[in-house]
Amino acid sequence: MANTAISELSELESVIEAGRGHLETRVVSEIDGGSGIRFPLYAIALGNPDREVPAIGFFGGVHGLERIGADVVIAYLRHIVMRLRWDSTLHRQLESVRLVFMPLVNPGGMWRGTRANPNGVDLMRNAPLDAHERVSPLIGGQRISSRLPWYRGRRHNAMETESRALCEIVREELLTRDFSIALDCHSGFGLIDRIWFPYAHTRTPLRHLAEIHALKEIFRQTHTHHPYVIEPQSRQYLTHGDLWDFLHLQACEKAGRIFLPLTLEMGAWLWIKKNPRQLFSRHGIFNPQVAHRQQRVLRHHLSLLDFLSRAACSYRLWLPQGEAHAKHHELALAHWYR
Repeated sequence: MANTAISELSELESVIEAGRGHLETRVVSEIDGGSGIRFPLYAIALGNPDREVPAIGFFGGVHGLERIGADVVIAYLRHIVMRLRWDSTLHRQLESVRLVFMPLVNPGGMWRGTRANPNGVDLMRNAPLDAHERVSPLIGGQRISSRLPWYRGRRHNAMETESRALCEIVREELLTRDFSIALDCHSGFGLIDRIWFPYAHTRTPLRHLAEIHALKEIFRQTHTHHPYVIEPQSRQYLTHGDLWDFLHLQACEKAGRIFLPLTLEMGAWLWIKKNPRQLFSRHGIFNPQVAHRQQRVLRHHLSLLDFLSRAACSYRLWLPQGEAHAKHHELALAHWYR
C-alpha cells in the first residue's frame, strides 16, 4: 500500500499518529491507483458518538487536482489534535458534538494528477441524480467518454468506490442524527471564495432554506468582515450527479432531520491573477504555488471551519423555530431567489 507518493496522504497519516488515543480512525476502502499501487481511504472521527448529539463532517480531495481542499481539512484536523493536548474547552465541546473527517476522498486521482478518479469518473458528477433543468455542455456532467472531463460514469453502473465510501460515512455519522453539517472543500472557480449550498440539480430552493439563512446570519454577525459569498450553487451553474444534492434528498426522507451540506469553493483565479505563470501548470490552475500564499490560505479558512464546528455543537441556540423560521425563509427567498 502506497503512503509516500502523495504528500497530503503522508501528512494525514502523521496527524493520525499524533492523535493516537483521541482519534477513531478506519480505512473505509482501498483505492487502486493503477500499476499495482493502492491507497487507503481514511475516515477519522472524534467527539461524542451518541446519536443524540449533532455532528459535522469535513471533506476534501474529491477532485485530485484540487490539493488545497485536502490541505485545508488536514490543517484543521491537525489544529484539533494539537489543541487536545492542552485545551480543556475543546474537550468540553467534544462532549456535545461529533467531528468527522475525510480529508482525501480521491487519493488515486491526486496521485495521477487528475480531477477524476483513476477510472476517469468525476466523483462530483457520479450520484444517480439527473438535473431537472438543462445543464451546460460537458461541465454539467456527461456520459460520452472518460477521456473527456466531467465524466459521470456509465448509466446504471454502481457509484465509484470513492463516492460510495463518502456516502457511507455521511449516512453512518451524519444522517443518523437530528442535526448535522458537512463542509466539502474545493478550488478552481472564480476570483473570490464562495460557500455554496444545494441544489446543483435544480434552481428550486432546498427544504432547509431557513436554516441555511439563519446560519449565514450568525456567521455574518460574528465575522463581520468575512470575505465569502454565500449562495446556492444553482446561481452559478447546474450539474447532474451532485453527491451532496443526492445525500440531502436522502436526509429529507426522515421528518425532522436537518442536514446542511456546504461546499467551500476557493477562488483559485485570484492566485492566477497574482501569479500568471500558474496558468502553465495544471496544478497551478487549482492551487496556490507560492509557499507564503499556501500558508495564508490555510490560516484564512481555519476560522470558518472552527465556526461551523461551534455552530453544529450549539445549533439549538440559533436554529429558527415558529415565526422566526418563516421570517428566515422569506428573507432567504428575497436574497437568493428573487
